[in-house]
Amino acid sequence: MASTTTLLDLQPWNYNYHRAFSLRISSKIHRVSATSDHRPAAPSCIFVGPLETANQETLEALYSQARDAYYSGEPLIVDDMFDRVELKLRWYRSKSVIKYPRCSIRRQSAYADAEEDLSMVFALASTWTMFLAFGSLVCLGPTLYTVGMTYQNAFGSGLSLDSQPSGLELTMVNSISIVLCFVIGYPIVSASVKVLQGLWVNDLVALKGACPNCGEEVFAFVRMDRNIDSPHRANCHVCGSILEFRTKVEPSSVSRLGRKWVYGRIYLVSARGRFR
Repeated sequence: MASTTTLLDLQPWNYNYHRAFSLRISSKIHRVSATSDHRPAAPSCIFVGPLETANQETLEALYSQARDAYYSGEPLIVDDMFDRVELKLRWYRSKSVIKYPRCSIRRQSAYADAEEDLSMVFALASTWTMFLAFGSLVCLGPTLYTVGMTYQNAFGSGLSLDSQPSGLELTMVNSISIVLCFVIGYPIVSASVKVLQGLWVNDLVALKGACPNCGEEVFAFVRMDRNIDSPHRANCHVCGSILEFRTKVEPSSVSRLGRKWVYGRIYLVSARGRFR
């Protein structure tokens, strides 16, 4: 009986490997063998859709995959896209993008990432809200007392004359209220409103991060209108090193409270840069 050999070329599509397989079936020896052309695997990454609407879990998975692929010598995405993913994860305050203090070759200085500390913003806002309430009470308290006494004179005909305040007493109380309002109340109210407005529109932000020298957490309140020309400097409360807080505002990203998102870096000021 003559032997016959049938060659079947089956090329199934494989998403991960894209390899074509050939099956050779021999009717004489009834043996099946598989061969592969070993084509190089094309890199594939997780689909996230529009970056603006991607959730934190998907971005963390993509970031981890792209980072591992970059270190293995086969990058999946371009550097600009990787930076955008990392920035979006920083906006989510994801722990996957937290980096330890490192060295800047351009500035020749150690630095660490800084994020806005909303807890310190709320604490400062609560303090100045109490100052606002106190200043308002100083201004309005005597005034409300004078108005109450005036209505008591107008509608308190049933009271005795001894229990009703005289016109001289009302004049004195009114004069004292005006003095207290302009000397104490108005300055406190004005300062409180200015600070609260600055906290809301990000003119005054609280940044926190790791000290580039000792690694302990540090924070500082930074004025945005002065930070560009003259960055805010402070001393680390642990090691005493001089630190420089530099901020950056992301105009395209808005926080959950409707405020602009602020982040930045904390640089270690070298000895030669302390006298700039």
